[in-house]
Amino acid sequence: MKIFINDVPLYIVSMDKELDREHYDLIIDATKEDVQFDDLIDDVLVRKANSDFIYSFYKFLRNDKNKKLDSLTCKVYDYDQVVSEFKKKFKIVKAAGGVVMKSDKILFIYRLKKWDLPKGKLEKKEKVEDAAVREVEEECNIEVELGYKICKTWHTYTRNGKNHLKKTSWYQMNTLDDSKMEPQQEEGIEKVIWVNKKEMRTVLVNTYRSIRYVMKKFHEHQEGLVTK
Repeated sequence: MKIFINDVPLYIVSMDKELDREHYDLIIDATKEDVQFDDLIDDVLVRKANSDFIYSFYKFLRNDKNKKLDSLTCKVYDYDQVVSEFKKKFKIVKAAGGVVMKSDKILFIYRLKKWDLPKGKLEKKEKVEDAAVREVEEECNIEVELGYKICKTWHTYTRNGKNHLKKTSWYQMNTLDDSKMEPQQEEGIEKVIWVNKKEMRTVLVNTYRSIRYVMKKFHEHQEGLVTK
């Protein structure tokens, strides 16, 4: 499971999973060392972690105290139990969004001083696919048709003192009509633009890691590296 906490990715993986140790700048055994979260930098692997350790890390990072950490990977013995215990600490929110294509261009929105992809929460009893299309069409005032599922992302946020864990399902979409395209300003969207390959690098510099992850998975699909 991959969870973005204040835009820092937390990976929870089974102890049985083989990882490339060369990827990590620091490897820690949680049963033998006292981990100081504010000392962690770059990419860190923590072995033999448990749900209490992971939730403590979440509480630390949600306050945005560490600007030096690129990622934290926690290897755990009972993966399903740890993930279940972590989820129980949150109100689960379901959302959906899209990577919208027009020829070789991708649709991006500008909100909260960041480039983003259109997305939003599911309404009561709404299907995920229907929500994805509705949110894209509402936020950008365009018409689209649904394509394949790209991936899902998880990220945490706090609202009214409560912890939320949002699961967002992402879909590839094709444009049907963008003649009246405009930002949904009541949702805080300032701009809606089409981005070509040359402009993509500039946009991705000023976006969230979770969005870069979605775009990475999208390109893997486009290049045939993932079965649709």
